[in-house]
Amino acid sequence: MITLNDILSIILAVVLGGAVGIEREISGKAAGLRTNVLICLGAAVFTIISAKMALQYDASVVRIAAQIVTGVGFIGAGAIIQDRGGIYGLTSAATIWLVASIGMACGANFYRLAILTTLVAIIVLIGLAKLEKPLGSLASKRKTRRKIDERND
Repeated sequence: MITLNDILSIILAVVLGGAVGIEREISGKAAGLRTNVLICLGAAVFTIISAKMALQYDASVVRIAAQIVTGVGFIGAGAIIQDRGGIYGLTSAATIWLVASIGMACGANFYRLAILTTLVAIIVLIGLAKLEKPLGSLASKRKTRRKIDERND
């Protein structure tokens, strides 16, 4: 039976996954709006199912939760690309993992935790992206300087 809490959990998962997904979409990332919404929604639904199955069959709730973490890790690994120039997609993979946890919080009726986590995630994604550019140029200057120093040794 679907309860009002289940409906609220599903709606909140779509909204919060969408909030993170919009930031990723605006940033031009492959794991954008739809991906983040679906991962958040799926994690919420699996968590709801897990709770209902645990009540009905007198089983452990945490088994499905553990499998969500593993399954989402697999999806996140697919977002990571290694190239000669470096490794790309780590933030997308971490965002996928985090959005699944937000969905699990929604499914477990931990609404305040889900909302707070979403707000912090968006602040980190937007705020730290602005810091990465100056820090990245500083790091590349240090790498260049290190290469010059190594040649001179």
